[in-house]
Order: sequence, then structure tokens, then C-alpha cells
Amino acid sequence: MSLSLVQSCALLGLQAADVTVEVHLANGLPCFTLVGLADVEVKEARERVRSAILNSGLEFPHNKRITVNLAPADLPKDSGRFDLAIALGVLAASDQIRSAALASHVFAGELSLSGMLRPVRGALAMSLALQSRPGPVQRQVLPPDSAEEAALAPGAEVYRAVHLLDVVRQFLPSDTVAAGDPEPGWCRVQAAPVAHDATYADLIDVKGQGGPKRALEIAAAGGHSILLTGPPGSGKSMLAQRFAGLLPPMSEAEALQSAALASLCGRFEIAHWARRPTCSPHHSASAVALVGGGSPPRPGEISLAHHGVLFLDELPEFPRAALEALREPLETGTITIARAARRAEFPARFQLIAAMNPCPCGYRGASGRQCRCSPDQVARYQGRLSGPLMDRIDLHVDVAALPGDVLLQSASGEASAAIRARVTMARQRAITRQQKSNHLLQAGELDRHVVLDEACVQFLNLAANRLGWSARGTHRVLKLARTIADLGGAAGVQTAHLAEAMQYRRLAATAL
Repeated sequence: MSLSLVQSCALLGLQAADVTVEVHLANGLPCFTLVGLADVEVKEARERVRSAILNSGLEFPHNKRITVNLAPADLPKDSGRFDLAIALGVLAASDQIRSAALASHVFAGELSLSGMLRPVRGALAMSLALQSRPGPVQRQVLPPDSAEEAALAPGAEVYRAVHLLDVVRQFLPSDTVAAGDPEPGWCRVQAAPVAHDATYADLIDVKGQGGPKRALEIAAAGGHSILLTGPPGSGKSMLAQRFAGLLPPMSEAEALQSAALASLCGRFEIAHWARRPTCSPHHSASAVALVGGGSPPRPGEISLAHHGVLFLDELPEFPRAALEALREPLETGTITIARAARRAEFPARFQLIAAMNPCPCGYRGASGRQCRCSPDQVARYQGRLSGPLMDRIDLHVDVAALPGDVLLQSASGEASAAIRARVTMARQRAITRQQKSNHLLQAGELDRHVVLDEACVQFLNLAANRLGWSARGTHRVLKLARTIADLGGAAGVQTAHLAEAMQYRRLAATAL
């Protein structure tokens, strides 16, 4: 047969699009043509496939006109993930392997010139997308590392191949298979049990700072965003880097989503399974680096922080466009990247932990150091953060710099494990009551789950009028108060809970 069909996949966000590799051999002037909206990396597969087949001791049809079509033709294809499928298509079209036996398999892998298989990015995302489809389970054939990654998807049937020959041996005609042929590089991969004992830096390392630690506990319990403001050396970064250790352990579904996003960018490591990610991009990061982009679209830092923490240090130093791009994901938990030909949606349910100095020199309001900034400089510096963005940050916390002698005499606080236990219980109360964390409550749901008595209503209205809160700001105070009540084990929101929540919004109204 001079025509063969081999199945592979292209990645569109977290979705896997079917790609049929069609290979046709015909008489005529010898050439190797690859069509189907292939990127430069894919077109280079011609030389990799030719060398891999020859160096594996197989026959390459030099005297034929070879046409390879990657269908559908309007779907962009990138990377070397189609190398293996193209090589098998050439071998099947030249009757060296059984073409019909390839139909129930999906192949992905980059070939070296020697025929060795190299890992591809997005193996777990591809496997999860394939498993979510109705119908029979498709067998996946992948290189080492990629196969172990894909096998984490529940119910996946994944086979690992080290070399092109390992795959070819499985599809040789039955009369050419020698009994007892060794197949050291071919095996079915079973999902290995993965430990859930993720370790993080401990909050006990931070001495003093009882107020900011309390704010971090509230943020962790309700899924709220937080802004830490203080002079250099006050411990803002140290607090933020330990925040992930206060969050409840990841569920299996959360761990799979987080790992799938990391695999799209080649960042997945099995050792970090079920560990909540903490992404801390440099303040020179662009809007595309934060929210994602490119062609085809790839996730940015906010998606890689899904179910984890996005830490933005030196917040006013980030480009204005990058910060404004955070506004919609903070509300919706998703980011949609639209391009002329394609669009992709990535999840972005992250917790924002931001840190900033109070002024350009950093020492405005600090004891023992004099601020050198003029009022105009301070206003310009703080004005880099727009009101709509600041309104979306739930907790605004001052972090004071402790004198050295006070810091040395301060006793160690609670360990992260003790705080995490309270956070987990508070989150469980919220989920039992409303099936979601408090920061996800909508306006109508607040009326049902945050019931205030007359004294609380008057107290809240008075504060909102005096501090000029927007409707969003008032709702965020109610969500914070609900979280504080959950941490205290209270059934309803009381005046004391509202008063504490207002302290964090009062700073938002007076600091900038």
C-alpha cells in the first residue's frame, strides 16, 4: 500500500486536537514534501525522519515521491511532536510495518538522528484531553519522561518507547517477527503512586509580625488576595514565600490541573506533584509573560500559578499594561487569549500576594530612617497602581520594620502546620455551607450566607460612607468578615468580625 494514516495530536491550550498524518508514496521525481500548515520546527522533521530511519537499519524510500499531509490543514502545528508519527507513516506506506494496526494508537515524540525518542511538552495535558473524550480508550505511545507524565491521567493506557525500533517491532508483519526478540525499550507505563507530603518553607522562621501573619491566615482561609506594604527589610518577601505552606493540601483534581499547565511549558516535575506552585516573575515581565500568549497560545505566569500563589514583588515597578491585565482573571479565574485564527482559554484561579514599598526610597513612615521623597514623587509612585486594581485586592496590610534588638528578642511564632490546620477547617466550613470558598461568593450569595443584624448593617454603612468604598469594596469586606467568622468557628458574622475586616480595607482607602 502506498498510502498510510497515523494518528497524532496537536495542543490548543489544554485541549488536544486530532491530527491525522497522511503519507503517500508515488512514482516520480524523488522528493519529500510536508504540507498542512506546519511550523518551521515541523518542516525540519523531514531530515530528522530520514536520518532516524536509515540509522535504525530500516529502508527509506529514496526513489519515491513522498507527500506528508498533517490534517486538518487549517490547524497550526508546532514542535517536533509529529516526528514519530511521520516516520511510522513512511514505514507503513512502504509496507515495512502493518498500517492497519496503527489505527488504535496515538503517537507523539521527537526523533533524534540516531532514532532515539525525545520527550515532548504537554504530554499530561494531551493525555487528560484524550481521556475526557467519549468512546474507547486510545493507546498512547510516547518517549521516556513524557510517558510517565501522561500515565498520571486516570484510566490512560500509555506505552513508553526509547527508540524508533522499539515501536517498529510492535507493528512488524506477523511472519517477520522473530520469537524472543528483546524489547528493552518498550513497556506499558503504570501511574506510579505519588506522595502528597509536599514541603514548604515554614512561617515559624519569621519572628514578630503578628499582624501580617494574621492577615496571611485570613487570606489563606478564604482564598483572598493580599498586598503587603512596608520598607525594605521588613520581611514582606519572607512572608509571601511561606504563604503556600498555609494552604490546604491539593486534591487529586487540583494536582492534575496544575501539573497539566506546567507540562504545556515543559516545567512539570514529578517531584513537585501535589505541591502548590508559587510563581514570582520579575517586575520587568511583560503582559504576555503574565497572562500568556504567542502562536499557538501558551499559558502565562497567572495560569502556571493555578491553585497556587502568584507573588508580585515590587508591584508598582511592573508595566502598567501587565498589571491591568490581571483585573479580569482576579474576578473570573480564567484567561482567554484570542488571536486572529485561534483562541485558547486557560484556568487562572490563583491567589495574588503582592508587595511594595510605601515610596520610591522605601522609608516613608519608617522609624529610624528619613524618607527622601517629595510628595509629588510619592504620589507618582503610588499612582502607578490603578484604583480598579487596588479595589480587587482584598487585604491591604502594613508590614513595619522591626528594630534589630526587638527582632532578636521576639519569640518564634506558630509553625505553618498549626495555621494550615485552622485554614483547612475554615475552608471546609465554607465548602459545607456554600460549596465554594468565600472569595468566590457572588452578590446574591452574600445575602444568603452573610446575614447581618441591624447593628452590623449600621456599622457597615457608616464605614462605607466615610471611607468611600465602592460596591465591590463593600462586598469584599463582607467576604473577609465571613472568612474571619469561619476561622473563629462562628455561625454568623458579628460586629467584631466586620471591624477586623474593615481594618484591611481602611488601609486601601487611606494608603494611596
